Amino acid sequence: MREQHLSQASPACAGCGVQLQSEKPELPGYLPPAAAGREPVICQRCFRIRNYNEAASVAVDQDDFLRLLGSIGSTDSLVVHIVDLYDFEGSLISGLQRFVGNNPVLLVVNKIDLLPKSMNVNRLRNWVQRQAKAEGLRTVDVVLCSAKRNMGFEHVIDALEKYRDGRDVYVVGATNVGKSTLINRLIRDYSDMERELTTSRYPGTTLDAVHIPLDDGKAIIDTPGIVYESRMTEIVPRSFLGALLPDKPIKPLVYQLNSGQTLFIGSLVRFDFVEGDRQSFTFYISNALNVHRTKLERAEALYADHRGQLLGGPSLEELESMPAWTRHSLRVRRGENKDVFISGLGWIQVNGTGGAQIDIYAPKGVKVMLRESMI
Repeated sequence: MREQHLSQASPACAGCGVQLQSEKPELPGYLPPAAAGREPVICQRCFRIRNYNEAASVAVDQDDFLRLLGSIGSTDSLVVHIVDLYDFEGSLISGLQRFVGNNPVLLVVNKIDLLPKSMNVNRLRNWVQRQAKAEGLRTVDVVLCSAKRNMGFEHVIDALEKYRDGRDVYVVGATNVGKSTLINRLIRDYSDMERELTTSRYPGTTLDAVHIPLDDGKAIIDTPGIVYESRMTEIVPRSFLGALLPDKPIKPLVYQLNSGQTLFIGSLVRFDFVEGDRQSFTFYISNALNVHRTKLERAEALYADHRGQLLGGPSLEELESMPAWTRHSLRVRRGENKDVFISGLGWIQVNGTGGAQIDIYAPKGVKVMLRESMI
């Protein structure tokens, strides 16, 4: 993968950074000859994302991503790792520390606008620091923000100024964490460039490293998003992403459950409260998803008869293209404060202190785990 410098003379897409070509429409960077005079010059894929909110599937080699990440270790740079608070464990780049060497890592936690407004920001920052440390990531600082709602952005700028120290800045993150939205804010505020990166709900929008020149001769380098197939966002059909990904503050759903009860989250996930005292569970998921309650003994038959219909999306046809369910058995011990985290979907807070045995059925490959409660 070659790094493309974003300048007038460069044959690179101003939206995703990939090298432009006019020979093969099925490959990344295709620019129809008739569109060559358009300003800014963007590939057909970026044009369709921007104007029609659609995206063609293009394969970008995962090894290229890792090589690009590995090359950061030999530079003297500030590394800005952007993660999605809504999908924290799913969007944190595992093993990032060994890729970046001794370069300082600034952790920028995006999408805080999705949490209830009553959330204590200092407590949330402490939670993020503990989780990052548990994953082996050493950070110089943690900044909470919402690029989309323009919340906390001044703190991101302050931290960049504080830790950059005249160096290049590499921005890394998984797909769909809001990386391009954040970079576009930097372009608008701190560069005289008139172009913006392509942003969309679709994973893998930035296909190559994009250089954004800074006034002091250094650059911000936006790297492609790492695709983690352990996230629900990578598994559902693209037509369903709008329902899966919340775009406004979540209204938590609280359910009082007896053991032996089941909740279906659309036709995507089944939550079984197998054993434990009567207690409440709080669901932090997109409010566009349907939640259906039933008895555990009826759950299998209900799913067989009503998946993709009464239970909600994805549709029967879309479910056929997704991996089959696998079961995760989770035990919350007495006195523990835990969330059941389902990558790309959200999480369920276990509110009782008497312990619980929970089974989660989710598409095979999706990360499901217990973690320290966020809220």
